[in-house]
Amino acid sequence: MSIKKIITILLISLFNPVSAENLRQDELKLQQVTENVYAIVGSMENRTADNLGNNSTFGFVVTTQGVVLIDSGGTYQGAKRIHKVIKQVTDKSVVTVINTGGQDHRWLGNGYFKKLGAKIIANDKAVEDQKARLQEQIFMLNNVVGLKGVDGTEAVFAENLFDTDMKISVGETKLEIYHAGPAHTPSDSFVWLPEQQVIFSGDIVFTERLLGILDHSSSKDWIRAFEAMAAFNPRYIIPGHGHPTTLDKAKSDTYDYLKFIRQAVTQFMDNDGDIADISMVNQSAFSSLLSFDLLSGRNAQRVYSELEWE
Repeated sequence: MSIKKIITILLISLFNPVSAENLRQDELKLQQVTENVYAIVGSMENRTADNLGNNSTFGFVVTTQGVVLIDSGGTYQGAKRIHKVIKQVTDKSVVTVINTGGQDHRWLGNGYFKKLGAKIIANDKAVEDQKARLQEQIFMLNNVVGLKGVDGTEAVFAENLFDTDMKISVGETKLEIYHAGPAHTPSDSFVWLPEQQVIFSGDIVFTERLLGILDHSSSKDWIRAFEAMAAFNPRYIIPGHGHPTTLDKAKSDTYDYLKFIRQAVTQFMDNDGDIADISMVNQSAFSSLLSFDLLSGRNAQRVYSELEWE
């Protein structure tokens, strides 16, 4: 083994220490992004009893008044686990929780933080989406997380709502919340920290794993939502799935894929391709992303259906 390769391995070990805890897929990983701004990176696999529905990335900001948490976790028990990670950094109370969308891991932990006195903020369309899909989400969590993992989870909706945007100050920290339109869900929002130049993107950005275009997604609007977010030119992005990253990486894993899949499926349809043969659409350029085999075909089917209506 060359000296250069040995040095590279040592550097990787310093910044990513290997331990039994780090190797567990159910554990949340704490990562500091900049001063007082942190990401909590959950599993990039499916929801399981081990990860308590926390298969996504969360984040928080430590202010002079308390902690602002971005997304509360997939279950009550999952929220407790998120709080445990926050306590590694600060003993300050979680005073504000911002839900960036209607997906279960964005809001079903609200009840835990509400009991601690936190104020919950969300886009009004996010709450509509949460109410519309509540029974579906609880049924799914009971099946994949289990009754023990879902124990204590109940629907607690945000009482502080906004339409297109909201600007708040918590202590000396300024935060801006924007709903740029439907994306992964009908109600995805992002949180902008103007002083730190950081964006919490929610499910507008997936990195390292393939995004999912679901029945309630809109690939066309998702592209516009990404463009609205990217216009802020953030220094760092804390994505909805994946580790903190740059705008370039977010673009390559999310925006470029959305543009590609719509163009590829459009070409397939122009050549009189039938949805039964949608697997013929070659998506191998993105095969290095996690969950590619699970989601790529389903994404193409969903985009085909979208384009038929468009």
